[in-house]
Amino acid sequence: MEKEEQRHPIPPVYDSRSRVLILGSFPSVASREVGFFYGHPANRFWRVMAALFSEDLPSGIPERRSFLLAHGVAVWDVIASCRIAGSADASITDVVPNDIGRILSAAPIRGIFVNGRTAEKVYRRYLFPVCGREAVCLPSTSPANAALSLPALTERWRALLAEPLSL
Repeated sequence: MEKEEQRHPIPPVYDSRSRVLILGSFPSVASREVGFFYGHPANRFWRVMAALFSEDLPSGIPERRSFLLAHGVAVWDVIASCRIAGSADASITDVVPNDIGRILSAAPIRGIFVNGRTAEKVYRRYLFPVCGREAVCLPSTSPANAALSLPALTERWRALLAEPLSL
């Protein structure tokens, strides 16, 4: 598959009550098509979030946005534009980072978390030097990360997010 120039099509989700910021790398093809974060049905992000808060799985963009905001979770991605083949993080080149400063200045963010190693790598290279805030790497919810079962993945996320989210 050939790499194509892609611009991030989804605005960040946050408000003045957001306590944690979770940053992915770049939206998958499925997410770009549906117009919201973690749109691929095999991505476990929404199942992990529902389990963390002991709630039903939110479906649809308005429900998912409301769910995040109700729990103090801001979501965006580290990359504003790049060249990418399909949804393959490993193919990403020519990165232009997102400016997370607008979220950090508008919300009392207690912790910044990155969803997977690609997001961590881009964060450390481009965003940490600008904002000076460390980010904790969460195990990826991507279907490409089959090393952890859903319960194990949820427990890893719970351990890392418990304090800033007061779980």
